[in-house]
Parts: sequence; C-alpha cells; structure tokens
Amino acid sequence: MEATNLYPLLIGCMVVSYLVCGIPFGLILGRFMGHVDIRKSGSGNIGTTNALRVAGPKVAAITLLFDVLKGVVCINVSRLLIAGVPGVDASAIEPGGSFDWLIALVALSCLYGHIFSPYLKFHGGKGIATGVGILFGFFWPLAIVHLAIFIVLVAITKYVSVGSIATAALVPVTMYTAFPQTSVPALAIWALLGWTVVWAHRGNIKKLRAGNENKLSFSKTSNKKED
Repeated sequence: MEATNLYPLLIGCMVVSYLVCGIPFGLILGRFMGHVDIRKSGSGNIGTTNALRVAGPKVAAITLLFDVLKGVVCINVSRLLIAGVPGVDASAIEPGGSFDWLIALVALSCLYGHIFSPYLKFHGGKGIATGVGILFGFFWPLAIVHLAIFIVLVAITKYVSVGSIATAALVPVTMYTAFPQTSVPALAIWALLGWTVVWAHRGNIKKLRAGNENKLSFSKTSNKKED
C-alpha cells in the first residue's frame, strides 16, 4: 500500500467532507423559503426540529433531506476515492479491514462539519440528520435500525431529543453488533461520533431533567428565542 498516496487523499476527503457538511441548509432554506433566521427563534438551532418549529414543515422537510444527503454523498464519494488508490484493496477499508478506521474518520469529519460549521463561527446543528446520512452512506440497514429507534422513542415520549440522544448513544453498540470484526480504533471513532451527538444535546438533557423540554408539534411555529 502506498501510504504517500493514501494519507493525503484521506486528509483531502476529511477536509472536503467537513466543509460540505458544514453548509447550514436549515439557515439557508429558512431565509430563502421562510424569510426568517431560524437561529433567532425557537432553540436557535439550524437543524430540522427548529426549522419545523420556526419555519414550518416544508422548510423542515427540505432541510432534513439536504442534511441527510450531505452525509450520504461524502461517505460514498470518499469510499470510492480511497478504494481507488493504487494498491488499496477495497476490502481493507470495510469493517474488519486493516484500514477500516479511514472511513470512520471521514464520518467523524462529516459530523463535526455539521455540528461545528466553519461558516457559522463553529456553531451548527446537533448532528442527527447528518449522522443518519452518514450511516446510510456507510451501511443502510444500520441507518434503518437507528431511524426505528428514533421514531419509536419520539412516538412514545413526544420528545425529539429523547429519540436523538438514545439513538446516538447506541452507535457503538449497533456498530459492534452489525460488524463484530470492526477494529478497536474504528469502533472508538464511531463511539466518539455517537457520543458527540449526545454532547450536542446537553442543553436538551438539562431541559428534560428540569421538565421544560418542548414536545414535538406540527401545528405551531415559534417566533421567540428559548432560554
């Protein structure tokens, strides 16, 4: 394997993925379609839930689509490029391969681009939509499992944050269950990815403990900034 070709490409994929996934579609669509800065109302977040709360279902649906696609596209393109390096066997970057941690690093770059957007002074969303997109790009059945966990918990509790926190925290568990051959470095990176999303929801965790977290609603919008 020609590391001199592989590692510069890896860094390039990570940087581009970070920049692409940092694009704040919720903010852009809120301004273009809803004529509102969603950062100034609701939770102030640029993700799907706040887009729904502030700008309505249409903006939220398109925000969700674009945020998911960011992860899907970056993972798939990076996988194709890395697997195309001369001397690299495509199986080496799959779970259990000698370089399976490479795609995990690209995935982490995607997530960090969304949560720490370079276009918004390193502020951004909470990572659920882009995280699901990453899983769809990596192994779609895993994404379906996490979506199912999310949907069931939100349906039961009516709290989007509960579904988000739980499904994110379980990433290393489901990854190991699906791919027990995954290397320890790769699994550690996937765990960091999931737990970073949990960290991004730290404000929601405080609200849940205090009993003042907002429940999911499709029937009203907010024009006030929450505390």
